[in-house]
Amino acid sequence: MLPELIVERAQQLNLDIIGVTDHNSSENALSVCNAARGTGITVLPGMEVQTREEAHVLALFDTIDQAWTWQAEVYASLPLLKNDPRFFGEQILLDPDGEPAGYLDRLLVTATDLSIEDVVARVDDLGGLVIPAHVDRPAFSIIANLGFVPLQIGITGVEISSRLAPGEARARFQQLSDFSLVTASDAHRLDDMQTRTSLGLNEPTVGEIRLALAGARGRWASIDGVCTNPTRSARDSVAVDRIV
Repeated sequence: MLPELIVERAQQLNLDIIGVTDHNSSENALSVCNAARGTGITVLPGMEVQTREEAHVLALFDTIDQAWTWQAEVYASLPLLKNDPRFFGEQILLDPDGEPAGYLDRLLVTATDLSIEDVVARVDDLGGLVIPAHVDRPAFSIIANLGFVPLQIGITGVEISSRLAPGEARARFQQLSDFSLVTASDAHRLDDMQTRTSLGLNEPTVGEIRLALAGARGRWASIDGVCTNPTRSARDSVAVDRIV
């Protein structure tokens, strides 16, 4: 998953936008942003946050400074435990050019003390976007751990895992009828990367994605050509994906 190989694979798949969403960290997002310069691919730096409720939620930003501000808050909310590479693997840090620069020794594979409400509110304050991740999974999902997706916190779209079609997801989880759906590869290997989600955007920004998930101002979201906004239908598209 070297940055230049991630970008090369994204080009092969004709992806327009990719999200870099490592678990509880944005340390290596800049190297992917730099690798994509001049390619026409937009890289959204972000994070897959593990909340106090043991739910995974995605935080996406337009700029690396936003992501790093958020990272500082997440790091402050993690327990002061060290990573054990024998069990969890080495957490390699890359420099801006994508070269190995060291190792992160704090444990990332754990929950923060931030609630889902805390995450949504603070990411919104920073200009980012929160999308609950793989909500259909029996572990580390908002539905599995809370039993529902809270409407009052302002979420308009959720991610379903790639094994499910939108119709099947809504049949299994009727509450998803209130939300737009996206899916992504959640790739830990290059071969995992895929193209399934398309968004109708005027530009590749978090603000436009927010509009697409809301089905507002002519924007829309679709999976495999099937519109997933509760009340809209898809036309032209921009292919997107996320990796970790």
